[in-house]
Amino acid sequence: MAREKYIKMLLMACASLSFLAILLIFLFIFQESLPAITRIGIPNLFSAAWNPDKGQYGMLAFLIGTLLSTLGGLLIGAPLGIGTAVFLDQVAPSRMANVIRRGVELLAGIPSVVIGWFGLIILVPFIARITGSAGYGIAAASVVLAVMVLPTITALGAETLRSLPPELKEASVAMGATRWQTIRKVLLPAGKEGILVAVVLGMGRAIGETMAVQMVVGNSSQLTLNPFQPTGTLTSNLVTNMGEAVGNFRAALFAQALVLLILSMILIVSIRFITRKKEA
Repeated sequence: MAREKYIKMLLMACASLSFLAILLIFLFIFQESLPAITRIGIPNLFSAAWNPDKGQYGMLAFLIGTLLSTLGGLLIGAPLGIGTAVFLDQVAPSRMANVIRRGVELLAGIPSVVIGWFGLIILVPFIARITGSAGYGIAAASVVLAVMVLPTITALGAETLRSLPPELKEASVAMGATRWQTIRKVLLPAGKEGILVAVVLGMGRAIGETMAVQMVVGNSSQLTLNPFQPTGTLTSNLVTNMGEAVGNFRAALFAQALVLLILSMILIVSIRFITRKKEA
């Protein structure tokens, strides 16, 4: 009994340290960004004017670039990931599924800078050639992010389908449904909460990606909705400017980091809401 008590206390201490680490990170970023909030003001921080030499620190262009590149990556990566998960769990022979599953796992282990280098050398010139643009922008970043979120969505989606009760498939087949009808009308609706969690987790991976996006997005401060025009994201702006920033400039960058952290927290809360709703 005493041993179990000590183990329980140790586990509680580990959990408390994890929570404390997250809390300290949030408090540190908030404290460092507080001068920007008080001196520059929230309206100016969320404006489209970005020129540190003139004291303009608006993050709107980077925020929109972050959201558009993330959504673009999900629009490409989510259908591919879900389709791959369905193929692995319901269609492919076991030997082929094992080979493809190992390939997806290897894709997850590729460093992001390597994927970014692939995008810079191959993808950006390709987009430039077919569109007549510079090749940098939201389109290139979306494709790169789609490659990066594909393993997460595929692995979690396949696990969700694998965890469904086999009686669902057996009952559907017994009623005369084809394999595709069973997948589309029975299995996917039954596993929609788990698949949605996989997509949200993939979005969390995409929204915080730095190096790969920084290499293909163009690192421009212009506010644009054109996917083939150079722009920037919060992460690319942070990694580009943090080393030389001082004063209000540094505080403004911490304010951007705070916004990025809040977006990530919103995604985590949404996952908890989805899973809680599923359990209910």
